[in-house]
Amino acid sequence: MVLPVRIASLLRSARTWIALGILAPTGMLLLSGLMLLDMRRDAWDKAEQTSTNLLQVIARDIARNVELFDLSLQAVVENLRTPGIDGIDPAMRQLVLFDRAATAKDMGVLLVIDEHGDIAIDARALPPRKSNYADRDYFLAHKNQTGLGLYIGHPLISRLTGQRMIPFSRRVNKPDGSFGGVVLGTMNLAYFSHLFDQIGLGQDGAINLYLRDGTRIMRQPFVDADIGASLAGTPIFARFTSQRSGNVVRTSVRDGIERYYAFTRIADLPLILNVALSTREIEAEWRTKALVIGAAVLTLCGLAIALSLLFGRELGRRAAMQVELARLSRTDPLTGLANRRSFEDALEGAARDARRTGLPVSLLVVDADHFKRYNDRYGHAVGDEVLRELARRLSASVHRPNDMVCRVGGEEFVLLLPATDAAGALRVADEVHEQMKGLTVPSAGIGRGAVTVSIGVASGIDDPDLFRRADTALYEAKATGRNRTCRAPEAPIRPEVRALRLVGA
Repeated sequence: MVLPVRIASLLRSARTWIALGILAPTGMLLLSGLMLLDMRRDAWDKAEQTSTNLLQVIARDIARNVELFDLSLQAVVENLRTPGIDGIDPAMRQLVLFDRAATAKDMGVLLVIDEHGDIAIDARALPPRKSNYADRDYFLAHKNQTGLGLYIGHPLISRLTGQRMIPFSRRVNKPDGSFGGVVLGTMNLAYFSHLFDQIGLGQDGAINLYLRDGTRIMRQPFVDADIGASLAGTPIFARFTSQRSGNVVRTSVRDGIERYYAFTRIADLPLILNVALSTREIEAEWRTKALVIGAAVLTLCGLAIALSLLFGRELGRRAAMQVELARLSRTDPLTGLANRRSFEDALEGAARDARRTGLPVSLLVVDADHFKRYNDRYGHAVGDEVLRELARRLSASVHRPNDMVCRVGGEEFVLLLPATDAAGALRVADEVHEQMKGLTVPSAGIGRGAVTVSIGVASGIDDPDLFRRADTALYEAKATGRNRTCRAPEAPIRPEVRALRLVGA
């Protein structure tokens, strides 16, 4: 039973509604924030999955094509070991050595280079074209080291075709194992350009292919100056080479754009591929949604909080009005003193305390003498002023917190004095008469001593007729000359009250 009452009391409180009106929108804001963070994670998860899928597709395509190139080179190396190959017709030898490799898509040149760097056999020309490659990095690498296998060199411009290419080469050994030259196949960089062009990564997205030493082979979007540039020694490339695959968010040293990089090594080749997505573009769609949702939620929450504050303020005003109405219902509007209703409740409480403690309650009934004359002579406005001044003087006559001054009707007032015997009540009555000597109403020409009061005093412990006895004493004071105090005789103590007093003693 207590809990529902407490809940009902809380629901009537303005502070409760204001708190709810603030907490509810705050909760909405928190939930919306969590939802937006989840949407942001979804955007990044989507970017990560897209990058991973692209890496797999591109790396698989490059690995397959490099493998086909390498198989062609290995076939040429094997065919060069065929006995009598040097003695057959050059056209037939070209067909035997290169078979269909010379028509492979995106292949630049396919050459057999002798130990001096000159073209010995040309897959696309008979007799072979003239050029020397003894200064190329791939030629020097094979000449100085055995067992390199497939060697992928730096991007270069072909001396035969003038196109940008990337060289693939294998060493050719003489029968005694010494260096006999190189089989060279080049892949046009247009292959990578066509492969990367098919993929849309946004305005600031990019795809990069590097050699393991940091040399850039291709970049999409294509910029000629980027080809052959080296990222060796940069923090981001150090991350690319630190593990086989992974991802990282870094600001590009090339253009200062922050990107999400997903990278991987291609098979067992000395090639590193990365797909780079602009972090701004990854979050662009999310930012738009976040802005719209955030603005809407903030607006709604702001309205909810504002309405709650207004509602709470209105509840507060109503509560204050109810308190004021309750106060007014227990207060005399003219003098500001407690009214008869308040007096009766206070008298009942004082009587209970008297029965419990055995200390008497005293009552002074005060009435202004000849008050009707003031109204008739000076008007009701002056009469009201006399009553207000009389109330102030009476209030000044009592000094204890529990003492109470009330207006019970017309020009009649009551002073309730808990825990006060007859002697104490008479002292207060003397103080009242003393206060009346200073009462003046200058606006009406009423001077000091012109207003007097008659007082009836009664005391008792458990006397239901206390007010009646005090009122009777008041009429006795008026009948015997006014401006005086009369005390009511002591009322006999009822047996049950006497018993309680004896027990207390």
